[in-house]
Amino acid sequence: MKIKIYILFIFLFFLSNACSDNNILFYENKILDNKKWDRKNLFKFVVNADDTISAYNIFVTIRINGNYSRRNLYVFSRIINPDKNELIDTINFLLADEKGQWYGKSNLGDLYYNKFLFKNKVRFPKKGLYTFVFEQAMRSETIDNIEDFGLTIEKLN
Repeated sequence: MKIKIYILFIFLFFLSNACSDNNILFYENKILDNKKWDRKNLFKFVVNADDTISAYNIFVTIRINGNYSRRNLYVFSRIINPDKNELIDTINFLLADEKGQWYGKSNLGDLYYNKFLFKNKVRFPKKGLYTFVFEQAMRSETIDNIEDFGLTIEKLN
């Protein structure tokens, strides 16, 4: 039964994205094997930016299940521009409140989808490939019960 619900969720997710507006420059979602994020498993997203005038919002999407044992998720990020310069940051994504109530949308039982604003009103100063790299930065080598991790870049109106 859980597999049917999971397949239905993925179908509805892609259907809703297919019907969205044309302001999305980039969207990619990576499903974690066995719902585990090992520290050595870096998520890399390569974005071809050819518009240096428009501003964009950059979002990180995280889907967890209700068995995730923490309130937050620390992640190291690196953004590498076409000149190979890097912008490095540490991000704390809050996934639940202090009482343990999950944030995010849940349409399928114990799966919680969160969309976090990562960078606001970004302009790509140079045309070319920008690489976004994410590494889990928790104290454990492996984090359980994370379903998937994604990056979305939306053009501002």
